Amino acid sequence: MNSIRFQNYTLSTEIIRSLSSLKYYEPTEVQKKVIPVALEKNDLLVKSQTGSGKTAAFSIPICELVDWEENKPQALILTPTRELAVQVTEELMNIGRYKRIKANAIYGKQSYARQKLELKQKNHVVVGTPGRVLDHIQKGTLPLERIDYLVIDEADEMLNMGFIDQVEAIINELPTDRVTMLFSATLPADIENLSQKYMKDPVHIEIKATGLTTEKIDHYVIEVTEGNKFAVLKDLTIVENPDSCIIFCSTQDEVDELYKQLKRSNYRCDKIHGGMTQEDRFSVMNEFKKGKFRYLVATNVAARGIDIENITHVMNYDVPLEKESYVHRTGRTGRAGKTGKAFTLLRPCEQKDLQEIEDYIGFNIKKRRIPSLEEVAKMQVAFERKNKQQPTVKKDKSADLNKGIMKLYFNGGKKKKIRAVDFVGTISKIPGITPDDIGVITIQETASFVDILNGKGPIVLKAMKSKTIKGKLLKVHQAKE
Repeated sequence: MNSIRFQNYTLSTEIIRSLSSLKYYEPTEVQKKVIPVALEKNDLLVKSQTGSGKTAAFSIPICELVDWEENKPQALILTPTRELAVQVTEELMNIGRYKRIKANAIYGKQSYARQKLELKQKNHVVVGTPGRVLDHIQKGTLPLERIDYLVIDEADEMLNMGFIDQVEAIINELPTDRVTMLFSATLPADIENLSQKYMKDPVHIEIKATGLTTEKIDHYVIEVTEGNKFAVLKDLTIVENPDSCIIFCSTQDEVDELYKQLKRSNYRCDKIHGGMTQEDRFSVMNEFKKGKFRYLVATNVAARGIDIENITHVMNYDVPLEKESYVHRTGRTGRAGKTGKAFTLLRPCEQKDLQEIEDYIGFNIKKRRIPSLEEVAKMQVAFERKNKQQPTVKKDKSADLNKGIMKLYFNGGKKKKIRAVDFVGTISKIPGITPDDIGVITIQETASFVDILNGKGPIVLKAMKSKTIKGKLLKVHQAKE
């Protein structure tokens, strides 16, 4: 079973090529079990832990199964958070890059008018949060008649966040002749009821785990007082000297305060919480992903839907208010087979909360004493050296995929009755160019954007300066990022 590779499945050469560029060679356990069943178009109920590769498990078959020529959405993916919606959309676009799959994320706190325009374009997959998806459905701006696939991701979190009624309302608007896939870290009774009500003989897949957290994470608790809490956190970061660390607080105010304290202590850090604008949240997350700073101070908004490679440490500055949050917070480390450490600073009044967490995860968290003065002094120089260094910016996992891609801008779109197939037909007739060299095509009202792959952008750019699309000579130049 260990020798299974993605080439063993009935996947197109375009999908295999994308997976190779992303360095996805061998499927994870959940991918091994989900992909063949999904490709057979069976309903699926999947229980699998965070960090197990669930996103690719449904993204690969969806990218394989959708029909490029169909303009209306064929798959709808529901996620509990905006960050997860964006992450899933990126994964779909990466996996479907060479098949020219277009995925679009829609969520609250983003321009409704802009989303409405984007939904008028060709979209193979729509990914969104339940509230905004339902809003578009009710206003008639999200066409549903060609939806063949529904994915409910992080279903237990949908339940925790009170979205389950909205999810049901969306399901009731969809074509009944569809494939439904439900993914969840846990399967509470309401989720089981949802599957029985809306799914057809679903195949049950459960990825066995020793508990609610992966064995790859070492868990520790350190007893503190309110007065020495920040000093202990600083000493802990000096002794542990993490490469990449998320520090969780319970409230936005606490995040703001701790962030200020760390900045005053010259830590390379930033913060994220629900009180920030969506643009700022995305900007912070992108910089953290790239490794531009080592410490992210966050509320639980960062506990779900964040898949960042090589987070070495998670620190609970505040004990989470819900025991489930402990699992989701600590699950940001020890991902994709790597190891990680999770520390919780515990005040005397929080012993009962710790007991509830331990009962929930099924084991006692190891006690660790406060770092001694000698331990801190021994590691101080190494810590300061690392803190002063400019962090090495991490290469995005899609970097190899993006090599050799040039995005071209054309000053014509829907108003000139131009369609994606018109670009494919014209560009593929250029000597040395085939349809395989054409990537994602986006048609807007008065402009169009075409990705040219395989380093052939300059050839197409030069040729299209004198070629017409549907009899119209359009201005063309390389698009600005």
